Amino acid sequence: MSSLEKEPNPKDAIAIKKAPLSCIPMPPLYEEGLVMLSGAMKYGRHNWRVSGVKASVYFDATMRHMTSWWEGQDDDPESGLSHLAHASACLSIVRDSQLQGNWVDDRPPASGEHWMDDSNDRAADIMDNCADPKPAHVASEKIIRVVRMNGHDVPVNPHLK
Repeated sequence: MSSLEKEPNPKDAIAIKKAPLSCIPMPPLYEEGLVMLSGAMKYGRHNWRVSGVKASVYFDATMRHMTSWWEGQDDDPESGLSHLAHASACLSIVRDSQLQGNWVDDRPPASGEHWMDDSNDRAADIMDNCADPKPAHVASEKIIRVVRMNGHDVPVNPHLK
């Protein structure tokens, strides 16, 4: 019997069909926990479950953290914690509030059904109609691998999988 095999246990058949929390990577979860602790110290633990949340407030906060990270700032200057962990915490709070039934859905009226598909089609047309696409200017200069996309050679950062 290999180290991955064991004697059958009746509980296994039931347990393997439950929410697989083992699929969640622990380091980012712990980082999100630190962000949640920072918020708990500032606003009170689980405050959103009592007061509810407005979707727009958490959308804006998530986007501020994501754009700060995208623009090269890895950590939030106030907390010293990862902007990505802050964004994850924002999304967890608004999702939890949805599940609790105490969120305010102040999103704008929905856009047309195919707006994203239309934009993606236009992006593909732009790429297909460019005879000589230039590589992206990126923070890391370690772009050494090139892949063929839409008939064009596109440089790829080897650190991205």
